[in-house]
Amino acid sequence: MTDIPSLNSQAQERLGYPTQEPVALLERILSATSNPGDVILDPFCGCGPTVHAAQKLGRAWIGAGITHLAIGLIEKRLRDAFPGVQFTTHGVPQDIDGARDLAARGKYHEFEKWALSLIAAQPGNLSKKGADRGIDGNLYFGTKHEGRGIVPVKAGDTVGVSVIRDLRGVVEREGAALGVFLTLAEPTRPMISEAAGAGHYELPGFAPVPRLQIVTIEQAMRLRDRAVRLPARRDDAFRRAAREEDRGAQSALDL
Repeated sequence: MTDIPSLNSQAQERLGYPTQEPVALLERILSATSNPGDVILDPFCGCGPTVHAAQKLGRAWIGAGITHLAIGLIEKRLRDAFPGVQFTTHGVPQDIDGARDLAARGKYHEFEKWALSLIAAQPGNLSKKGADRGIDGNLYFGTKHEGRGIVPVKAGDTVGVSVIRDLRGVVEREGAALGVFLTLAEPTRPMISEAAGAGHYELPGFAPVPRLQIVTIEQAMRLRDRAVRLPARRDDAFRRAAREEDRGAQSALDL
């Protein structure tokens, strides 16, 4: 198909996923091989172009992936492109008990990537080779690349004020604007006081925000990226999918 170009690094549709395919290509394939109302299965859905195309064309769909990073991106992609879309994600924590179970099963890196996806943060080291230097993820904001936020993730049951002091040191070392401590456990009062003592960051033209923020996993699950206070947030972690006209809402599938 020579009339559908591949997605280069400057393509407006590109979200930042390395093997992303054009939605137009999947639309043509689905239009030629299925009818509205059919169920489309993509067992290796990557960042979700097939389910995106299926939703756009009024097909029901089932997508499967193996990493929380990809699943989180697909969820974000669908919500951005189809406001009000309804779907159920299986195999990821649905409540705080599920989050604790994922952490307890020793799958820390998967827990970390899942937790970062809740607030739309980019993993700091996808390969996890070498030390993370206190940076599990990054948040970006500002209209001209002014802002970067450092995100460490803590899956343990106990946390103390030292982790906030460490985060402050990493923020200063990296020259970042702010830090967000993402934690499964509830923060202690000394932690909250230590974070408040770091003051505020202000981007010209926007309201100041706390320089150090503590966000619990429970808050992140409920509020998603709204749990973090950022001025002029950019979506450089994974770009926002363009809004689509939803021709057919995903129906519940009897699984």
